[in-house]
Amino acid sequence: MRGLYSSKAEIRHKVFTEIAKMAFEDSPLSKIEDLPYEIVPGEIGKYYDNIFLERAIVGERLRATMGLPIRKMSEHAPLSEGIDASAIDEKYYDPPLINIIKFACHACPHNKVFITDACQGCIEHPCIEVCPKDAIHMENGRSVIDQEKCIKCGKCLKACPYSAIIKQERPCVKACGMNAIGSDEYGRADIDYDKCVSCGMCLVSCPFSAIVDKSQIYQTVLALKSDTPIYAAIAPSFIHQFGSKATPELVRAGLKALGFEDMIEVAIGADLCAIQEAEDFLTNVPSKQKWMGTSCCPAWSVMAKKTLPEYADYISMSLTPMVLTARVIKKEHPDCKVVFIGPCAAKKLEASRRSVRSEVDFVLTFEETMGLFEAKGINVEKLEPEQSVQQSSSYGKGFAASGGVAKAVVKVIQEMAPEREIHTVNAEGLAECKKMLMLAKAGKYDGYLLEGMACPGGCIGGAGVLKDVRRARVHLEHDMERSEKTSPDESEYIQYLDLITSEE
Repeated sequence: MRGLYSSKAEIRHKVFTEIAKMAFEDSPLSKIEDLPYEIVPGEIGKYYDNIFLERAIVGERLRATMGLPIRKMSEHAPLSEGIDASAIDEKYYDPPLINIIKFACHACPHNKVFITDACQGCIEHPCIEVCPKDAIHMENGRSVIDQEKCIKCGKCLKACPYSAIIKQERPCVKACGMNAIGSDEYGRADIDYDKCVSCGMCLVSCPFSAIVDKSQIYQTVLALKSDTPIYAAIAPSFIHQFGSKATPELVRAGLKALGFEDMIEVAIGADLCAIQEAEDFLTNVPSKQKWMGTSCCPAWSVMAKKTLPEYADYISMSLTPMVLTARVIKKEHPDCKVVFIGPCAAKKLEASRRSVRSEVDFVLTFEETMGLFEAKGINVEKLEPEQSVQQSSSYGKGFAASGGVAKAVVKVIQEMAPEREIHTVNAEGLAECKKMLMLAKAGKYDGYLLEGMACPGGCIGGAGVLKDVRRARVHLEHDMERSEKTSPDESEYIQYLDLITSEE
């Protein structure tokens, strides 16, 4: 759960911080063998009441944070196996990005309906009466469900006057909008990578910290220590992620203290993306296609193309804000490297595409970036603030929240073609995005602009955020109000648009 500093969050943060320290302090790579004992000291387990299990789980998380694959339980290998090949500053993410540590998985019950101790054994027993499969009967004055007969329809849940019946779903399965998670032969979670779009929602939903994504923390630090200028391209959802008082000016100071040359708002790329998508919409809808989907969320766009491959061309071909911003930075600073810092797990794979690798060199989440700050002992809130970084429009910043992309595109269309009436629909969470796509296929959204966001709340609810979604939205709206520009077409970077999009 985002915004809650739980034991699970503590494990993640310790792992990120220790890997960053290894890189900053030039520790030998063999140091990784000692880290499980430093992160989980002593003889008594803190999280699982089994210190050996805790250290084993931490070990696999350390490997993933180095960008290494998870080891199989049935094979013996040192924790540091393969680390030499990964400890370089040109390392890209190797699929799969999202991994399950099998021995950490609790093999949670999936889609099970059962009766709790709250059952009163009432004489009306509506649960029995409404069950279409006669799966419920009375034993010793209590209702009992025959799991062999139960079809999990949920009618008994609604009928019980005491709310004594519950339906238990595996958290990772419930969170996955792609139905990509099943079970292996031992009942543990298993990912179907043909369906997975790496949104990371399973990762944040697993309460046992059994699901982990790979990272480029170590490689980023190596780059920061090199002579190459490194620029941070930071997503608009970063507001207050690094502390309740961490203004954009303080975050900029913090990133410079880490060794970054400067911080650039990805919202400037969002402005350019809104302009591109507005042009795409006016050119293609309805003359060439019935509707158009936005492009900025990689998990949504990949899901749309997997779900409705015959409509793949209906998703805008516009470059994402991350890529557009990176191209602007590299036009102004040709010999630099770019680190995208954001809320998103799927951006890691987007940056690994061959067409994007030359633009975005590293991708870190806000959570991983906090590990860098902690490794260097940097408290962002106590720094001297840098100058204002209000480079984008308020609509560009609004890309961070659900509905914001569509609003920005419509704003530009209204400037380009005031007479054109635009209808929009948006969905957040991949399950809802799928429903939106099915309705579009059925002709319900002809002429519409469809905005899809894989994460609940939009980017502010991404897998790598540190703050609660509701609070993040409030802080985002306040930052939008600070912007000196309103519409994306006021951007000073429009001069780059034709130049950087002609490179495709």
